[in-house]
Amino acid sequence: MSLLIGSVIIGLILALLALGLFISFRIFNFPDITAEGSFTFGAATGAALIVAGVNPLLACLVAFLAGMVAGAVTGMIHTRFKINPLLAGILVMTALYSVNLHVMGKSNMPLLNETTVFTWIENFSVWISGADAKTNLIGWEVAVKDLWLLLFCLVIIVFFCYLLWWFFKTNIGTAMRATGDNDQMIRALGVNTKSMIVAGVALSNGFIALAGAMLAQYQGFADVQMGIGMMVWGLASVIIGEAIINDNSLGFVIAGAVIGSVLFRLLVAIALRWGLNPNDLKIITALFVFIALILPGLMKNKKKFTFKRKAHA
Repeated sequence: MSLLIGSVIIGLILALLALGLFISFRIFNFPDITAEGSFTFGAATGAALIVAGVNPLLACLVAFLAGMVAGAVTGMIHTRFKINPLLAGILVMTALYSVNLHVMGKSNMPLLNETTVFTWIENFSVWISGADAKTNLIGWEVAVKDLWLLLFCLVIIVFFCYLLWWFFKTNIGTAMRATGDNDQMIRALGVNTKSMIVAGVALSNGFIALAGAMLAQYQGFADVQMGIGMMVWGLASVIIGEAIINDNSLGFVIAGAVIGSVLFRLLVAIALRWGLNPNDLKIITALFVFIALILPGLMKNKKKFTFKRKAHA
């Protein structure tokens, strides 16, 4: 049961990554490879600040801003220099590898002996329920501190989902959505679409970097390689969520990204539990993404086939 709760917690943390990729890929149709660099950038920035004695919440905020800077650079390279968005993201992602090494000063930075936001939650759990307290959850014995960590992550994600939903209902958020849907129309209304793209990609990478900072604090370390494959992970979460929710309204799509992230993490955990070789994890991840991509099309074709059979009957 601890494995299950831990998987859900990581899934909720990586939901921030999914929300960030939802902004770039679904709102702006911007294939942003920067995500793999900004995820690590957020983790490295947050970890370095915590080791330096900075308040963990402030470290998360600075990580968010650092991700926004990385995203803004990608957006400006694309809009100002007319470079393909894919290539712009690759350029920034490549540069961020060296930046992350300079930020941490080494390839791996441990946080096990540092105070993080999760340390606060664990200490609060000990204060409320005592050390090593356990409880019964649907027939399973689980540590109370794990439930508090789960609740904390759930509250954080609900807050950011609501914040994102509210933002895209504002004038600026609506202009961003319109830029992604029909840039010529919104440009005719006097909106600077280049600024909207830069701001949107910056916001996207801010969420991604925040996910990296939170995951580093939860796992107890930041590593220069931890961003590899995260873009595929986030995209899979968004796609799985869309396939499950099957509703294009803004609120449901945002909720779907979170649900997809949790489900995707659970699928990976189950695969590892069944004896999957950790070396094959990336292959399984790619397979899950492939299935998630073709599943909506298969379901649509099945419905059409069923409709035709009923029509001819």
